[in-house]
Amino acid sequence: MTATRGETRARLLDTALGLFTVHGVEGTSLQMIADALGVTKAAVYYHFRTKDEITEAVAEPAVRELVGMLDHAATMARPGARADYLIDGFVDLVVRNRVLVAVLCSDPGVIRTIDRIMHGDESVMLRLPAMLIGPDADESALVAAHVALAGVAMAGGSPALAVLDDEALRHHLAAAMRRLTGRPRRP
Repeated sequence: MTATRGETRARLLDTALGLFTVHGVEGTSLQMIADALGVTKAAVYYHFRTKDEITEAVAEPAVRELVGMLDHAATMARPGARADYLIDGFVDLVVRNRVLVAVLCSDPGVIRTIDRIMHGDESVMLRLPAMLIGPDADESALVAAHVALAGVAMAGGSPALAVLDDEALRHHLAAAMRRLTGRPRRP
C-alpha cells in the first residue's frame, strides 16, 4: 500500500526534526533528509522547495497553537485567570514538544525561521509576556516574564531534564514560572 501525500509529508517532517536534533538545521541537508527517508532528493522537493520551508512546517503547529492560546487569553477579563491559563498552556506546549523546543532554543537556523513566522503585525513573543504580566507592569516584571518564558523553553527542551516524566516536568516548570513572574496560582 502506498503512503498518501499527507503521510509522506508527516514522515518527512518527523525525519527532518530528528536530523535537526542531531545535526542542527544548518548541518542538515535536503539530501540527508532524502537518504534517511529512502527517497530521492526530488521526492523531498515535491513536498518542499527549501529547507526553510521544512523548518517552518516543523515548527508551524506549535506556533499556531501558541497564537491560538494568546487569542483565547485575550478574551479573558481577569488578569489572574489569564496568567494561569497562559502559564499552564505555555508549559504544557513546551513539555509536549520537548524535542522541537530543544531544536528551537539551540539552533540559529530555526531561531531565524521562527522569528520570521512569529513577527507579523503583532509578535507572539511580545504578546505573550505582555498578557502574562498585564499592561501596567514595570520593567522589572517585564524582564522577569521574559526570563520565565525563556527559562521554561530552555529547561523544557533540556536533555538534562529528559529523566523527568512529562507530569513532573510540567509541575516544576509551571511552579518556577509562577515564582519568577510573581503569579501564584489562583484558587
